[in-house]
Amino acid sequence: MVVLLLFGSAKLPQLARSLGKSARILKAETKGLHDDGAEDAKTAPAAAEASSDARDKAARLREEAARLEREAAAADGQRSRGALASGEPIEGVPVSDPGRMRQG
Repeated sequence: MVVLLLFGSAKLPQLARSLGKSARILKAETKGLHDDGAEDAKTAPAAAEASSDARDKAARLREEAARLEREAAAADGQRSRGALASGEPIEGVPVSDPGRMRQG
């Protein structure tokens, strides 16, 4: 009776349809959550193996990065810090005379 007074007789069928759709969506989502939980339990060993592979790959990449940093440091030691060879790019822009760039 209160719903009829609040929404009126014209809105009552629309309200019932909306409530039914919401209930169906809620039911489908809760069923999906239960199904996902069962699938996660089945795929847990595969996920652990993939995680281990990812850790191994990350360790190899860290080692490679450290090696490249050592090589870059050795190359910097051969050339004075901040000095550029003529025509060497700075952030992708070729510079023919580094002194001219400082003058502005």
